[in-house]
Amino acid sequence: MKISTKGRYGLTIMIELAKQNGNGPISLKSIAKENNLSEHYLEQLVAPLRNASLVKSVRGAYGGYVLAKEPDDITAGDIIRILEGPITPVEGIENEEPAKQELWIRIRDAVKEVLDTTTLQDLSNYGEQGTQDPYMFYI
Repeated sequence: MKISTKGRYGLTIMIELAKQNGNGPISLKSIAKENNLSEHYLEQLVAPLRNASLVKSVRGAYGGYVLAKEPDDITAGDIIRILEGPITPVEGIENEEPAKQELWIRIRDAVKEVLDTTTLQDLSNYGEQGTQDPYMFYI
């Protein structure tokens, strides 16, 4: 399974909104500028997130977007499924031999587990003071 720019940039939008949660609306222009992304592309990505009730738009001179739920209540899996579709490493596994079928199912389930247990709160806290890299080993 390959996550496209839709999924990656959609996560970027949502992480930025989570970091600013409670501080009022954030414009896509500021998210685009800070992350060196196309504002026009982000506008296309935020529509399905709004339709799925993950974000709300706020109109006006100081408008923008805010999370529709708390960052702890939104997972990376929610966002990826909305923007990328179902999480499947390969299609047509029902035609595979049982050993291969089992492998694809295990891979799918492992990816789902990571995405569904990682919240926006986790992602927005990453790198803050006191947060250690979970993959760094110290000897």
